[in-house]
Amino acid sequence: QVQLVESGGGLVQAGGSLRLSCAASGSIFSISAMGWYRQAPGKQRDLVARINSGGSTIYADSVKGRFTISRDNAKNTVYLQMSSLKPEDTAVYYCYGKAIIIPTFRYLEVWGQGTLVTVSS
Repeated sequence: QVQLVESGGGLVQAGGSLRLSCAASGSIFSISAMGWYRQAPGKQRDLVARINSGGSTIYADSVKGRFTISRDNAKNTVYLQMSSLKPEDTAVYYCYGKAIIIPTFRYLEVWGQGTLVTVSS
């Protein structure tokens, strides 16, 4: 029905930058919210940043001032620009989307497969 495909993860040194992208495709009428969560080994999946269709954003305290979330509604794509990366940012980053799907016009929450971000010290 709806798929989220992430890209942009990889290995970076502390202090460096990475940009994650996530494109949604499928039977989509619209997407109300998109975001990024992350899960470090042995820890729970936590919110990193989230953005609604109007552009309002929320961030985890740990990434405020370093990460920026944005979206292109025409392309159903969300981005996460990560700067001043720290080793503690190392995790699998998951894209999230809350879509209204066709033909039922019901909400569907979808997750991407995850992309690994490794920050070396």
